[in-house]
Amino acid sequence: MNLARLDLNLVVALRALLEERNVTRAGERVGLSQPAMSAALARLRRHFGDDLLARVGGHYELTALGQVLLDRTSTAYDILERLFASRADFDPAEESREFRLVASDYAVAVFGTELARVVHAEAPGIRLRFTQAPPSAVDDTGALLGATDGLLMPHGIISGFPATDLYTDRWVFLVADGHPGVGERLTQGDLARLPWVTYQRTYDAPAVRQLAMLGVEPRVEVSVDTFQSLPLLVAGTRRIALVQARLARLLTPVAAVRAVEPPYEAVPLREALWWHPVHTHDAAHIWLRETAARVGRRLEGEGGVQEGA
Repeated sequence: MNLARLDLNLVVALRALLEERNVTRAGERVGLSQPAMSAALARLRRHFGDDLLARVGGHYELTALGQVLLDRTSTAYDILERLFASRADFDPAEESREFRLVASDYAVAVFGTELARVVHAEAPGIRLRFTQAPPSAVDDTGALLGATDGLLMPHGIISGFPATDLYTDRWVFLVADGHPGVGERLTQGDLARLPWVTYQRTYDAPAVRQLAMLGVEPRVEVSVDTFQSLPLLVAGTRRIALVQARLARLLTPVAAVRAVEPPYEAVPLREALWWHPVHTHDAAHIWLRETAARVGRRLEGEGGVQEGA
């Protein structure tokens, strides 16, 4: 495929056609006449060797290939839009724009709140939008990073993309106050015996993957997509939950739970900001990464994750 011979305007037309599934509406959306959009559709059909839109009764539906292209086109469009929006300079005090960051509720609570405070003080025209990391983030990281400004995620889960290290954290277990089967410390036998409440794909965390090496397989009773739900699902039950120590310090006051040290040397968590290489030399993203690193250093300096904290 020779990109130099392709008309990138067709990406705009393709996205509109696939999303609108109507030539007239697609043309109105991108400012093209109906004949011009029909001509674009004809060119796209020749390129892909497929109808893309097939008439069914009185309306159009996507062909199988059209359905495949729907998500890919949206991602490609976002990458191109961000690529051509790149700037050689960036003045945070004067600029007005939005940065979209994908993050778990843990990362927002522990890091995002501090980042937002700094941005509020130093860059009044800058907006931050945090969106929940989908389960597919690990399997389709490239597409996710291409459509966003960054991903907050620890090392050891994804790789192959540039990243800025932010801060470290460690793991603790949450147990209910007055848990009848847990004293001051947990044992490895407790981890195998007691039911767990987990965050999404807990096995992605290196601290959980370590358990397989110890011969322990967590017995998951409840799974949720927010870390901040964990203490409420632990309180008043026999369940246990693995959670980051910085977040546990914030969460233990909201439910009748306490933090207990792991009965094994859990791998520490190293949180990072990951980005797509297309953003590497963009002045706005350089500012974002430098600001994030500065906030991370401040968190690291404050500590607060020592044993027993």
